[in-house]
Amino acid sequence: MSNVKEVTSATFAAEVLESSVPVIVDFWAPWCGPCRMLAPIMDAVEQELLGKAKVVKVNVDEQQELAVKYSVQSIPTLIFFAGGTAADRVVGAQPKEAIVKRVLALHGK
Repeated sequence: MSNVKEVTSATFAAEVLESSVPVIVDFWAPWCGPCRMLAPIMDAVEQELLGKAKVVKVNVDEQQELAVKYSVQSIPTLIFFAGGTAADRVVGAQPKEAIVKRVLALHGK
């Protein structure tokens, strides 16, 4: 099971939009095979970027309003937020190195 923090519509603004560091939001569902494959990768990304960025996840089955608000049509979808704005997105499982590279580009490294 993933150690990445789950956010809801009630905690999204504080955890993502008001974050002082870039945030990767992993939109997922428990029944999604590629989402389950991505979970350990996101754990590794979180560990590698500790202090530079944070990783959170949104269960699209439980938080449908967030999925609609951010136009998530396929899962897994990773949306990269910087300064409270959705700055980048990728759909589908990605290798750790590609995710880290995208976040560091947002971080200005």
